[in-house]
Amino acid sequence: MTEQVPNGAPAPGMTQVRMQILAQVVRDLSFENAVALKGVQATDVQPEMALAVNLDARKRSVENQYDVIIKLKVTASNKADKATLYILEVEYGGVFHIEGIPEEQLHPFLLIECPRQLFPFVRRIVSDVTRDGGFPSFNIEPIDFVGLYRNELARRAQAQQQQPTSVS
Repeated sequence: MTEQVPNGAPAPGMTQVRMQILAQVVRDLSFENAVALKGVQATDVQPEMALAVNLDARKRSVENQYDVIIKLKVTASNKADKATLYILEVEYGGVFHIEGIPEEQLHPFLLIECPRQLFPFVRRIVSDVTRDGGFPSFNIEPIDFVGLYRNELARRAQAQQQQPTSVS
């Protein structure tokens, strides 16, 4: 990233990185309470949680602006019979203005640093929705966005290696 000198100016030869969150928005939110639909008391269950995380980033038509979206799917199942208790899906996005990031570092920046900035807000939404749905608040543990990024790169590399090569 950027090396800073004591007065706050970038070190000689370094560019100033500038990131600003212009907007944040819940793009989509769904909470399906299977317990309420079946007429079962939520106190009669022991939830077992599963979390899926997907990230997306896109360039906007305005220079230096990007959409970054965190897609979360939380599935709670009853420990005893594995019946679904609830499914929560949320897409939370931010519009970012980013300058000073070299092109080769922009992709990881968008999928690591930007979601890191959005995470506390989507975490709060998940906690509030699960609590308001009649279940204990689900407080998502901090997500390792660096690890997610590396795993996705490894998955893509492996998929590319497994593709058959055609001989002309």
